[in-house]
Amino acid sequence: MTPFPQHPVLLVDDDPDTLKGFQMILEKTGINNFILCQDPQTVMPVLGEHRIEVVILDLIMPKISGEELLAMIAADYPDLPVIVITGDTDVQLAVRCMKKGTFDYMIKPVEQSRLISGVKRAIEIRRLQNENQELKERILSGRLKNPEAFREINTRNRAMIGLFQYAESIAASPQPVLITGETGVGKELIARAIHQLSPRKGRLVTVNAAGIDDNTFSDTLFGHISGAFTGGEKPRRGMVEHATGGTLFLDEIGDLSPISQVKLLRLLQEREYFPLGADLPKIADIRVIVATNKDLAPLQETGKFRKDLYYRLCFHHLEVPPLRERLDDLPLLIHCFLGTAAREMGKKKPVPPPELFPLLTNYSFPGNVRELKSMIYDAVADHKSRVLSLDRFKTHISQFLPSPDLLLSSLPKEKCYSELKPLPTLREAIHSLVVEAMKRSGNNKSMAARFLGISRQRLGRYLKQRIP
Repeated sequence: MTPFPQHPVLLVDDDPDTLKGFQMILEKTGINNFILCQDPQTVMPVLGEHRIEVVILDLIMPKISGEELLAMIAADYPDLPVIVITGDTDVQLAVRCMKKGTFDYMIKPVEQSRLISGVKRAIEIRRLQNENQELKERILSGRLKNPEAFREINTRNRAMIGLFQYAESIAASPQPVLITGETGVGKELIARAIHQLSPRKGRLVTVNAAGIDDNTFSDTLFGHISGAFTGGEKPRRGMVEHATGGTLFLDEIGDLSPISQVKLLRLLQEREYFPLGADLPKIADIRVIVATNKDLAPLQETGKFRKDLYYRLCFHHLEVPPLRERLDDLPLLIHCFLGTAAREMGKKKPVPPPELFPLLTNYSFPGNVRELKSMIYDAVADHKSRVLSLDRFKTHISQFLPSPDLLLSSLPKEKCYSELKPLPTLREAIHSLVVEAMKRSGNNKSMAARFLGISRQRLGRYLKQRIP
């Protein structure tokens, strides 16, 4: 998506017509934040008063030459990109400017596409530098700048805090964000936090892409004009228009059809869209965040997900860890959900029994935090005494724990040794069962040990025995 500068673009030229011409060209791309400067003597004071995104500088000016001004900017603001535009074709002048740190050098008359691409590139690199610096500072400090944005996510886990720090650092970027993670980990909550932290004043508009066909996708996102199709007598504003000035969140993006993927790619690249039946495009002033619980890599290999769209979406990528990788959050989440469930049901908050924590620690939570919340709400609904009963938890977990007999019977025949061939050694047989148990448990050692009816420590010893 075309980068909108968070801070002004400084245009410096003693010719007012040239300044207005550059401004009009850049405004066509959506860049609308400028400071125009005809007097080169005022440039350094302007830089001292404003945080500038990029400088477009003419070289031939009275009082102070552009070359002198370039050296002053490079000395005081070395990270500020300066694009030099001049009618002078002297090669030595160009070399001197490049040595002084010029980001780009253009000869008048400048083609519009050349000017636009140079300014876009400068803004993107400037923004990446700012994001990297901000992320580095937050990681070193170990603190969140805006913890209130993540108040809906209960965690003390270090990986999650690091994820929040990254989300803070990219919040101001206009580029798309890809959020991946299993079902129930809280991807939409992360999207809400990024939108809340962003400088965008519009709404967060959510669209679920699962099971949506191409026509519905176009109508939902882009809307239609009156009479666009049979039954569409009244015009309809699409979700892109509803999200103007804000954020469009597309959930389950991995389920989007190839045709709809092309439409989304155009929206991201061109920053414009056509309502159904319309001849003229509309400008999309939105930030796009997408989420999926699918692994997009194999979908790209099979052609079910476009590689160019993937690269466009993952400009910023956040992978939300599953609950089984942040079990240190279990006590916090349990107490939080017990409190909210009790309040909503008009009951007194029950006391969790000490056996509850080890019971849940040994469970892999395929539904993650959403599943844990559902389990606790179900237990509180059935709760009658002071101490919470474990019965509802055990019933739920038992549905997902296969018995050792079932585990053994479901192994491939060559692993069950039912064919007439030399029997494996006992060590090889144990290794086969251990490997299968780890696979079934999603590499959760506690759960795999329960499958096999052994202790976690004993399982650890078996895992250290490598079989070629």
